[in-house]
Amino acid sequence: MVARDRGGAYARAATKAALEATQVADRWHLMANASAAFLEAVRRAMKPLREALGASTIDPDLLTSVEQRQFAGAKRRDEINASVLALAEAGVSLKEIGRRSGLSRGTVRRIVRGERNDLFRPRQSSLARFEPMLEALWSDDCRNGADLHRQFRAAGFKGSLRVVTEWTTRRRHEDAAAQKTLPRKCPSARTLAKMLTTHRDGDSGQQIALLAVIAKATPEIVTARDQFDAFHALVRERKSDALNAWFAEAEAGPLASFVKGLGADQATVVAALREPWSNGQVEGTINKLKVLKRQMYGRANVDLLEARLMSAA
Repeated sequence: MVARDRGGAYARAATKAALEATQVADRWHLMANASAAFLEAVRRAMKPLREALGASTIDPDLLTSVEQRQFAGAKRRDEINASVLALAEAGVSLKEIGRRSGLSRGTVRRIVRGERNDLFRPRQSSLARFEPMLEALWSDDCRNGADLHRQFRAAGFKGSLRVVTEWTTRRRHEDAAAQKTLPRKCPSARTLAKMLTTHRDGDSGQQIALLAVIAKATPEIVTARDQFDAFHALVRERKSDALNAWFAEAEAGPLASFVKGLGADQATVVAALREPWSNGQVEGTINKLKVLKRQMYGRANVDLLEARLMSAA
């Protein structure tokens, strides 16, 4: 048995090294791939969503300082995106567009596919695990950033005061905009994807209204969400017999590219739903190997990498 993720290089290596072995797709990677495919479907629908939300224009006076910098960068990206798309529509190859624009081929490909259109691209916040505490204190009328920061520090928060004050400023703007039917600006694709999956019940009246607008303006996103849910259920419940029916339903939908990729590796996916094996037992070692490899900036050979890995073990 060979447990692996769905990378083509892994498939070729496993086939070459052990032709008779049964290859099993790692279930965590399957679910992560599905999540990435759903996020890309949301990104492709961002333009009609912004139009439906009336958020195609942004009032900079309502933005926090961080959002204002992001907005300035977004305007520059829009200009670059427009020039790249114009060249692509004229039939210029991706390689030639990259040469003319100075962009990498991967960046050009993302622009052409519509994967570089987020106005606000949030980073992972150090406040993420304190969000329940934040919401509880905010509901109890604790609205001062310095007071919140002191309480978080006592609870183990290591971030700066600025992180907390940025959150409070953004939350005040959201509360002020909550009096309206729709938010003042369209959330990022990642935020919308999270809202449609793990936070779909709606944390506020404003969010519930936003979800209703999304369902009406872009029904294909609701379809993608339902197909995404069905696939995750298949993996969790290990229903290999239901996989073909899911393929038939999803192959012409917004997750078609993901479905096509699974179809090319279907035997491995079916084995993942039938067999108990996974990559979980070795992911720690894989991560250690990658860390050591990146520390050497690609300048060392395999012998030194092996020596460092074995000594670290």
